[in-house]
Amino acid sequence: MSTSKSPFILFQHIVPQRGLSRLVGALAASEIGFVKNAFIKTFAHHYNIDMSLAAEENLTAYSSFNDFFTRSLKDGVRAIDSEPNSVVSPADGAISQLGKIVGDDVFQAKGQSFSVEKLVGNAALAAPFKDGEFATVYLSPRDYHRVHMPFAGRLTDTLYIPGELFSVNVETAQNVEGLFARNERMVCLFDTSVGRMAVVLVGAMIVAGIETVATGKANPTGKIEHVKHDLQLDKGAELGRFYLGSTAVVLFEPNKMNWLDSFTAESAVVMGGKMGVTV
Repeated sequence: MSTSKSPFILFQHIVPQRGLSRLVGALAASEIGFVKNAFIKTFAHHYNIDMSLAAEENLTAYSSFNDFFTRSLKDGVRAIDSEPNSVVSPADGAISQLGKIVGDDVFQAKGQSFSVEKLVGNAALAAPFKDGEFATVYLSPRDYHRVHMPFAGRLTDTLYIPGELFSVNVETAQNVEGLFARNERMVCLFDTSVGRMAVVLVGAMIVAGIETVATGKANPTGKIEHVKHDLQLDKGAELGRFYLGSTAVVLFEPNKMNWLDSFTAESAVVMGGKMGVTV
C-alpha cells in the first residue's frame, strides 16, 4: 500500500507530531484530580487493563496519568527466567519481528527494513551488530510499560536521538520506510559476557517521554546526545520506561545467541519470559 492511499499514514505526515505529543504530554502529567482521574478511568476501561497485576490497584491513587501508565507490578507477577544463558523479553507485549540482521538491514515488515547504523546513530557503535540478531517488541497501550534487561550487562553508552513521531503499529511498519530508525529513540549499549548488546527504546506519536535509569527522562534538544556510562544491570533489572508506549528493539552480535523457534512475528511475550539462549 502506498502512503498516498492510506489516510491514516497521510494524516501522520501532515499532523504536527511534536505539538500533539506535547499537548497529550501536558494532560498526562496533570495532577488535577478530576482531569487525571477521568483520563485514567477512561483509558483503563477502554483498554480493559488488568489492575490486579499492579502494585497499586486503586486507579484514583495515582498522582497523574503518567504515574498510572508507568505503574509497577506486584512482586512475583513477572518471574525472570533463571537459566544463566537465557535471553528474556524486555517487556510485556508482542513480537513485531525477530531474526537475523542481514548485513546492515533489519527486517521491519513486508517490503520494509531499516538500517542498524541509522537506528544506533553512530557507525562505530553500530558495527558489532551487523549480521547479528534482533527482536522488535511492541508494547500496546494496555501493557505494562517498563522496559527491563534481556540479559545481564554493563551499560557503556546511551544515545538520545531526536526524530519523527509516527505511530507504531502494523500499518505504519508496512508503509513508513525505516520507521524505527526515523522515530525519536533512546539507544542503550552494553558489554555482556557474550559481546555487545543494544536495547533501543523507540518513541511514537503522543509518546510523552522516554526515561532510563541512567539518564532520567529525556529532554529533547533537537540533537543527538551521547553519554558514557559504567553501570552494571542484572537480567530482568529495570532499564527504562515509556510515558505512553511504543517499541523496544534488542540487538546482539552475530553467532552469540539464538531466538527460540517457538517465537515468531505476533507471538505474545511477557517481561522476563525466555525468548532465546546464548551460545
